[in-house]
Amino acid sequence: MSAETAPGALEAHPVPLQRPLSAAEARVLGTLMEKARTVPDSYPLTLNMVVAGCNQKTSREPVMQLSEAEAQQALDLVAEAGGARVPHYAHNLQRALRIPEQSAVLLGLLMLRGPQTAAELRQNGERWYRFADVSSVEAFLEELQDRAAERGGPLVLKLPRAPGAREARWMHRLCGEPEVPVAGAALAAGSGAASGAALTERVAALEAEVAELRTQVARLKNELGLSPD
Repeated sequence: MSAETAPGALEAHPVPLQRPLSAAEARVLGTLMEKARTVPDSYPLTLNMVVAGCNQKTSREPVMQLSEAEAQQALDLVAEAGGARVPHYAHNLQRALRIPEQSAVLLGLLMLRGPQTAAELRQNGERWYRFADVSSVEAFLEELQDRAAERGGPLVLKLPRAPGAREARWMHRLCGEPEVPVAGAALAAGSGAASGAALTERVAALEAEVAELRTQVARLKNELGLSPD
């Protein structure tokens, strides 16, 4: 905090988008974004409040157990706050990325809860922001995915729809290029291999059946004194 900052005044720093966030930084940032909207009377947050929010057992995927030192290190990189006695912290993501409230809400939810469908994001974000419908959620997600390079590039990624799933899930890209789950591809490949093996067995069975029928026909012709031709 600069010497000119008045006691108790807040000075939030932009997220360092020139490099990917770590998992701890994303969790801290998501927690700050959540509490700013769900418990505004307690925001900005103290270090203890940040740690408690990061380590919640509910509404978190994955569940984490950050220490005060880990949370403090992450806070030093994603937020800064002033306070007369105890420092309080806040984020500046929305202004740093120049995105609307709806897009910031979606990014925060993805950072806290992991990949989700548009319907899940709408439901999980009820206390953050009330989207009119799932279509509006999808519109903001697509806008984040199509973000131009001069504005920093895409911030979310739509994942391939998993086998048996009705909707595709979305994930954020603030931690760098995400690893697309390969379970679906592996399952499809395995299913294809299984189908190929089943087809081979069926063809072999049919060929054996045809050979047996030919043998029976030849025997009947012989018994009836017919020409084999």
